[in-house]
Amino acid sequence: MAAATIETCHVACCANRTPNVVSWSRRGTIAFGTCNSVALYDPQERKVVALLSGHTNRVNAVQWVHREDYGPERHLVSAGSDHRLIVWEAQNETFIQSVECKGHTGPVCAVDAIYMDNSQILVVSSASDSTVRLWLCTEGKEAECLHTLSFGSGFMMDVSLARLPGSRVPILACGGDDSRVHLYVQSHGQLHKAMCLQGHEDWVRGVEWASIGGELLLASCSQDCLIRVWRLCAKSGTDARPEDDHTVIKMKEDVFEVKEKDVSSVFALSLETVLAGHENWVYGVHWQPPFYRGDELQQPLSLLSASMDKTMILWAPEEGSGVWVEQVRVGEVGGNTLGFYGCQMSVDGSMIVAHAFNGALHLWCKDQDRKGEWRPGVVISGHFNAVQDLSWDPEGEFILSVGADQTTRLFTPWRKHDSQQATWHEISRPQIHGYDMQCLATVGRFQFVSGADEKVLRVFQAPRNFVENFANISGTSKEQLLTSSDSANLPEGASTPALGLSNKAVFQGDLVQKTCEDEKQFNSVSDQYQESYFHPLNMTEPPPEDHLLQNTLWPEVQKLYGHGFEMFCLASDSARTVVASACKASKAEHASILLWSTSTWRQLQTLPYHTLTVTQMAFSPDAQHLLAVSRDRTWSLWRRHPTTPDNPEPQFSLYAHTEKDTSIHSRIIWSCDWSPDGKYFVTSSRDKKVIVWGSLEDAADPGLPPEIKPRSSILDVGDSATAVAFCPVLCSDNR
Repeated sequence: MAAATIETCHVACCANRTPNVVSWSRRGTIAFGTCNSVALYDPQERKVVALLSGHTNRVNAVQWVHREDYGPERHLVSAGSDHRLIVWEAQNETFIQSVECKGHTGPVCAVDAIYMDNSQILVVSSASDSTVRLWLCTEGKEAECLHTLSFGSGFMMDVSLARLPGSRVPILACGGDDSRVHLYVQSHGQLHKAMCLQGHEDWVRGVEWASIGGELLLASCSQDCLIRVWRLCAKSGTDARPEDDHTVIKMKEDVFEVKEKDVSSVFALSLETVLAGHENWVYGVHWQPPFYRGDELQQPLSLLSASMDKTMILWAPEEGSGVWVEQVRVGEVGGNTLGFYGCQMSVDGSMIVAHAFNGALHLWCKDQDRKGEWRPGVVISGHFNAVQDLSWDPEGEFILSVGADQTTRLFTPWRKHDSQQATWHEISRPQIHGYDMQCLATVGRFQFVSGADEKVLRVFQAPRNFVENFANISGTSKEQLLTSSDSANLPEGASTPALGLSNKAVFQGDLVQKTCEDEKQFNSVSDQYQESYFHPLNMTEPPPEDHLLQNTLWPEVQKLYGHGFEMFCLASDSARTVVASACKASKAEHASILLWSTSTWRQLQTLPYHTLTVTQMAFSPDAQHLLAVSRDRTWSLWRRHPTTPDNPEPQFSLYAHTEKDTSIHSRIIWSCDWSPDGKYFVTSSRDKKVIVWGSLEDAADPGLPPEIKPRSSILDVGDSATAVAFCPVLCSDNR
């Protein structure tokens, strides 16, 4: 039998919460750190093309190594909280780990690299051990640490490498928490201090070099909300020592000397401009990369900056005067987020991307029809903390997931009219909570129950605006979807009150705009501050982050009280009539399973058996049995009684269970699932065992429940087995 082939069709992820974690290559691939991996994302195809796993802790900095001939990059450097740097090399469309740099004693926060003459890579890194290290990486050899700069108790936030104009000598810029930019020049393998640039009044957050017409420009940004651009140029022998000419007003120049192979060169550095426009800390600056137009190399004078004021600004000098001015400002409005951590620009300057405090990527594309206008683009998104639970919609058309980032997200394939391939996107964020989310169960087509680190379960139902937009994006019939849900009473959307945790429904009548006359006079204080921030959207493509934050919430229709501690797991049956829930428990009295009716949302029954937290539950495919596994290392199986006219509500009783001595598992049982025919179930545990259970054929006494034993050899998976699932279809030979 040929094994089924499985391929990745979507990775939902977001950028880590650090400034230097996104880098855009000349080939068009965006590399960003996500948890302990580096994701390679193609913004044209709108999907993650590769995940590079090698770090054992969070990835903090990612940088493509740009080639001197401006061809497509072949190397990528990443640095992480595991104190290591990894150089990745492209080989046959995949990236492999080429060189590893070990030596830092703290998390590495910034990295940059350039090629040396003989295909070696010069890498510079800054870490929270207050050092900046210079490495020489040669393929197939260990990285050599050439020099270590120590800054005592200070930190360097960003580093940037370039070559001095007209020479091969590398120059390093470091921006630190002493509000200065330090310049170092390399000679004989060592770094020598050339100069210290003063002017910023707070921590320098970003520095980046650009080579323009035989000169270098250095952009530095700071928490003082300002950006400074410095110009570095070579001085010829005659004008190296200028006479003081007091009749000419010009910027003060600082001069330093560099010796290379007994030849001495003099370089002058002056302040080019100071850019003020941001209203909060500026975290990132990025020059537009050089590109070839025909055979001619062009370096546009265009600088992008990203700030905590939630905006990105594109700066460029005016054609006539040469004065640097703001060309374009883009950003997000509203929402409950902090601002941007960094920015990048595509090679042709037609797309810009920023990554935000909550991990989201924000992409803007230049509008081809309207000159000078930019519009938000469709980009990848995902949870920015652990994903705790997920559930398919009954029709298999979308996935709901909850995470420790306090959000519930909904992902579905987007079928564009002109493209054969569907790409997956987040099209709704039904719940943005104040507690970390823990569990979720879908009930029917557009309804789900979720539990967080609180004692309450919350029930949500899709609003009309979501159903209409889901039909547009997924290509389903809108009328069909609205008849399947009770469309007459559906609210338009939902919004969260300023100090509340519950999403309130917003109906058609609440959206009526006040007339101008009414707006002039406020009858009460509450009129001044509107309660609803919801605006109905008509979407034909997945929404950007700021819409997801406030226009795609689902209204909460019910709260379920009954548990004494934080929620841990949920399950719903295939008939969509019962929901089972369990909470964290260290005593038997709290470890009971509660059953709820989905029609009335009343508590139906309490099922006591376990003594510690129930970790997962699963209803059998025919909805006749409920399986529960627990931290007390046992499982329990509950059976549904036939309903009678006197008692139409479903009732369950204990059918089979294991004791501590018969459970086989010796540690916490994490997960369980049913086979599609309902004859077997599987359990997985921290003791590395996965066991398939089933009833032995016909028991001797039909009155007694059948004996349930392992029906296969015990599978040892070599590590803690935290999640397990049966495929819902059988293999080709009915196995």
